[in-house]
Order: sequence, then C-alpha cells, then structure tokens
Amino acid sequence: MSNLSTVVVTIMEKEYQVSCPEEEVEALTKSARYLDQKMSEIRTSGKVVGLDRIAVMAALNIANAFLNGQDTLSETQGAVNDRITHLSDKIGNALAQHKQLNL
Repeated sequence: MSNLSTVVVTIMEKEYQVSCPEEEVEALTKSARYLDQKMSEIRTSGKVVGLDRIAVMAALNIANAFLNGQDTLSETQGAVNDRITHLSDKIGNALAQHKQLNL
C-alpha cells in the first residue's frame, strides 16, 4: 500500500492541500500547474468573471481536449489494427503460395 503525502499546490494564487500517494506527487504537481495555467489564460482573456466560472470553463476545456485526444487515439488505434490485419493477410497469402510452389 502506498504512503500518502500531503502536497500544497497553488492555483489562481490560492493554496490547496491535497493528499495523494507518494508516487503520484509529481503528476499532481504538474496537473495543478497545468490547471493554474489554463485558468489564468481564461481570466486574462477577460471574457469570464468569477473564480467558479473560470474553474468550470477550464474544466470544460480540459475535458474537451481529453475527449478529443481519446477520439484521435481510438481512430489511430483502429487504423493500426486495420494495417496489421492487412499485413497479416498478405503474409498468410504469401506463405500459402510458397507452400503450394514447394509441393
């Protein structure tokens, strides 16, 4: 079982204490910096006012990027699987022809 660490992260100039397994401290810190950056970009744009609204907009933007990345990954994985199937069929056909020629 992992030991928990308490990590202090700063988001929009506010500090938050978060507990996480020791092996995830670096990922948590990186995630907090990323969130802070995205929220700061939204605040700087001046189009959204209020910390709650900025947080929701950042969450929506991050979720959208994540889901689009998942879609892209699925499409890429599907293309790779199709290519592997095609190559496997070609190899099977070549082996069958080779076997017929050697009979």
